[in-house]
Amino acid sequence: MADIRDRVGKRTARHARLRRKVNGTPERPRLVVFKSSKHIYAQLVDDASGKTITGVSSLTAELRKELEASKAKGIDVAKAVGKALAGAAKQKNIDKVVFDRGGFPYTGRVKALAEAARAEGLGF
Repeated sequence: MADIRDRVGKRTARHARLRRKVNGTPERPRLVVFKSSKHIYAQLVDDASGKTITGVSSLTAELRKELEASKAKGIDVAKAVGKALAGAAKQKNIDKVVFDRGGFPYTGRVKALAEAARAEGLGF
């Protein structure tokens, strides 16, 4: 069985490989996704200035209340985070982003977050 350090190391290597190609600008920031076993996080990053523009996670206060009330889990939580991030991006007048899956495979919760953000009008 693979050691946890091997899995994390392989994921960070994949992420580093992706980051060589994917770069966020002020006009088109990078949408970064990170997932843990319990939560999912997404943020918009401007790599030119090295600043996070906005971020949403399953731990965000108002989103967390909504998710606890609906007893959402897994993919449903990722969809809610994607919708919330797209809403936050619209408030900052951002409609196009570059997607950075963070070294994770584009399946399951990562895909659900991306598709929910696209459905809310975020282009990538």
